[in-house]
Amino acid sequence: MSPKSICVFCGSAPGKRPAYVDAARNLGALLARRGITLVYGGSSVGLMGALADSALAAGGRVMGVIPNALEEKEIGHKGLTQLEVVPSMHARKARMAELAEAFVALPGGFGTLEEFAEILTWAQLGLHQKPFGLLDVEGYYRPLTSFFDHAVEEGFVGRAQRDRVAVAADPAALLDLLERAAPPLPGPAWIRPEQT
Repeated sequence: MSPKSICVFCGSAPGKRPAYVDAARNLGALLARRGITLVYGGSSVGLMGALADSALAAGGRVMGVIPNALEEKEIGHKGLTQLEVVPSMHARKARMAELAEAFVALPGGFGTLEEFAEILTWAQLGLHQKPFGLLDVEGYYRPLTSFFDHAVEEGFVGRAQRDRVAVAADPAALLDLLERAAPPLPGPAWIRPEQT
């Protein structure tokens, strides 16, 4: 089933490669064309701004969530369908997770990694059953997916949990994977890796 809203985590910087901004713009426009609401961190700069601007230009609905402390630093986007200002980073992540039916990480830094890792952890603990994936622009996330495989080999992550991470280099291909993602089988919130 196609998600009606997708939360996208990404950098508040544009990165060094033009391909990163291109991917953000392509994803934003694609979400709008598919009628999917974009939920993101509310900034007007970097990949965040390119993503939101592209979705808006294509007639999409864009909901931003930004903490008080970052509204000036990340320059809160004033042209969104809706911009919520929340008291903390914790509140931001919780609100974005509440608004979204799926999650995507574009290239980004520590903040993007932390946000995506929390979604992975919540899924592993059974706190949500929403699909999630990485938009692997020009191999940006290859070291991270290699780490995921290493964690499986070393017995810290179950294969079933690892396999829930959708990965694609093309925005349309990634959205198609999220749409086809099967919900996890019911079971206890935490299972030892060797049992998954």
